[in-house]
Amino acid sequence: MPSDVTPKIDPTPNSEKQDIVDRINKAVKNQNRPTVTVLSSLLSIEDELGYIPKEAISIVSEYNKSTINEVWGVASFYPNFRFDPPAKNTVEVCWGPSCHLVGATDVIKSVLDELELDGEGDTADKMATFKFNTCLGACPQAPVMSINHRMYGKVSAKQAKTYISALREDVKGAHK
Repeated sequence: MPSDVTPKIDPTPNSEKQDIVDRINKAVKNQNRPTVTVLSSLLSIEDELGYIPKEAISIVSEYNKSTINEVWGVASFYPNFRFDPPAKNTVEVCWGPSCHLVGATDVIKSVLDELELDGEGDTADKMATFKFNTCLGACPQAPVMSINHRMYGKVSAKQAKTYISALREDVKGAHK
């Protein structure tokens, strides 16, 4: 494996772009596993940045001695990889069997309405990313939702709307 993987980027990259490239290189080089693969490299980058930037494809390709097409084939195969930066906050609602049976459908509808979304994705203002989750691991507390990995159990649709409204207010307050 190469000791340093430097992608071919603009001759005068701005500091933000260079920071992303540095973080990608760090994530790829610092994998603590016996076998480094294209998939493990992509996972490390997503863990570091929250998404797979376009610069990552060529870096992973060079590091793993693979073609760009092979790396893109792996990256595009898995639906959980993101290719755009995530929103500031992550909202998840469990829709597993336990949660589904006790009202997750109403919670999901309430959250989607409050976020002004039709399904998974980012709000227009990048305030939040909404995701369905097959299990948040708190079945006795069903229905369950999570905001930035903080769990809320036995959530009603009305409570869910209140949590999202509070999140939106917190974000507005932080920008004043």
